Amino acid sequence: MFEFNDQELESLPLVEAALALNAAIAPSTQAIWVKHQLEQMTADLKDALAAEPNDALRLEGLLRIFYKEWGFQGDNNQHFSSDNTFIDKVLERRQGIPVSLGALLVYFGRMLDLPLSAVAFPTQLVVRADWPGQKPVFVDPFNGEFITERVLRGWLVGHKGPTVQLMDEDMEQSDNATIIGRWLAVIKSAYLREEDYAGALRCSELALWFSPDDPYEIRDRGYIFQQLDCDWVAVNDYEYFIEQCPDDPAAELLKIQVKVLTAQEPTFH
Repeated sequence: MFEFNDQELESLPLVEAALALNAAIAPSTQAIWVKHQLEQMTADLKDALAAEPNDALRLEGLLRIFYKEWGFQGDNNQHFSSDNTFIDKVLERRQGIPVSLGALLVYFGRMLDLPLSAVAFPTQLVVRADWPGQKPVFVDPFNGEFITERVLRGWLVGHKGPTVQLMDEDMEQSDNATIIGRWLAVIKSAYLREEDYAGALRCSELALWFSPDDPYEIRDRGYIFQQLDCDWVAVNDYEYFIEQCPDDPAAELLKIQVKVLTAQEPTFH
């Protein structure tokens, strides 16, 4: 189980918090190997950029090494693969998605004493650099390119509609708990797409450890139980959601589903 409370979670680098999350979901996660890799890669970065005193140029050097020399890139072919959400797999494959690549980028930046932070932007994770006396600079961790506030607003419009306004809070540094919560949801979605319902169930149970009474997560867990042929357990979760969210459009559909499931013989495992 993920054993960190909020205070401990915030004291960790984001990538280490993510690694702990990965290990809680998949015990086969190569946590020790990852830590060794991060140490070696950090040493290589410091050697390569030791002669560059300018922060902005060191950031450009980090981006060059990370994306060009090391070959990290966004996974355009299997964007929703669960491999893109586990730090050890991302390090092995040199491919990931914004949240995993961004966590690594922020980690290496901090090791270089660069003022980088992670922003849980509504559409994806974005890396932010804060230079003293200047406006913040943003990087898309999917490809390492600098992005403007105009681009961010365009992403937001595509996500929420043409009337939405880009607010300062959309671009502020996010705490680890917020990012880890979204990361967990991404892993669960990936497992569901891959029909790995046992993995999805571990994600759902972990999410409920953070928010034990979340009716939407309990509804999702019910769906997973149903896919695992645990119909009567699924019914309990569906009924909880119906009771807690009677006006949600899904409640009426789930009432029908409950009738179908309770009319069947129970399956025992």
